[in-house]
Amino acid sequence: MPFLSFKNWIQRYYGKKNKPDEERTELIDQLRNAQANGLIDADALSMIEGVFQVNQLCARDILLPRAQIDWIDVNSPLKDVIRDVIAAAHSRYPVFDGSRDQVIGILLAKDLLRQASEKNFQIRDWLRPAVFIPESKRLGVLLKDFKNNRNHLAMVVDEYGGIAGMITIEDVIEQIVGEIEDEHDIDEEADNISSMANGDYRVKGLTELDQFNQMIGASFEDSEVETVAGLVIHHLGRVPKFGERIRIDGIEFEVQRADPRQIHILVVRRIQTEV
Repeated sequence: MPFLSFKNWIQRYYGKKNKPDEERTELIDQLRNAQANGLIDADALSMIEGVFQVNQLCARDILLPRAQIDWIDVNSPLKDVIRDVIAAAHSRYPVFDGSRDQVIGILLAKDLLRQASEKNFQIRDWLRPAVFIPESKRLGVLLKDFKNNRNHLAMVVDEYGGIAGMITIEDVIEQIVGEIEDEHDIDEEADNISSMANGDYRVKGLTELDQFNQMIGASFEDSEVETVAGLVIHHLGRVPKFGERIRIDGIEFEVQRADPRQIHILVVRRIQTEV
């Protein structure tokens, strides 16, 4: 594809207020042809497709549900807060007072750990302002807001004013570049499957089926796939979106983290059969 033609398509796409699906599809097809002809590499194509995906998604599509947030109660004893912060190993925590719908600010782990030894330390004194956004906010707009306001985290509010979940700048960027792992992400084989307090399991998508069957007590076999993510995608016929629930042989797989290309994390639970 000639460079001038590609440039013209970019200008046409971003020069329109309304971007019809057929325009977007045609542009992506041209980009894929460019990759096939060696003009751009596969990673660049993947990121460009991720940019288009971000423009189609809203906060509700990728938020971390409130039940899975590591919260801090401002009224908890300081020693308990420090213990929980160290165990969770995040950099930022939403702090509530009385109810989890009453978020009063964001606590940075570095502020807590640096200042907690000071006499008369009070968590309230070190809270940063919380940012609240609606579930319908587009990720492209949110990413720009994160950048302009130097925020890294936003609380997502539902139509009734309650906290639906939380979203970070990393969550948005991962929709473009794929999952960003750090030293606190589960990585060792022993951590491919971890038990949750409510009896569910948190499972990495790349967990091998043999390991999954052994840990969960299942008996999945599929000659065409080797991993849990592969099992779910093969059953569904596509890569599921965040929050989708897929039932296979008495087990429910809920997608907790995914990008347009693959499933990263699932929550797995057995379905209670009615007697």
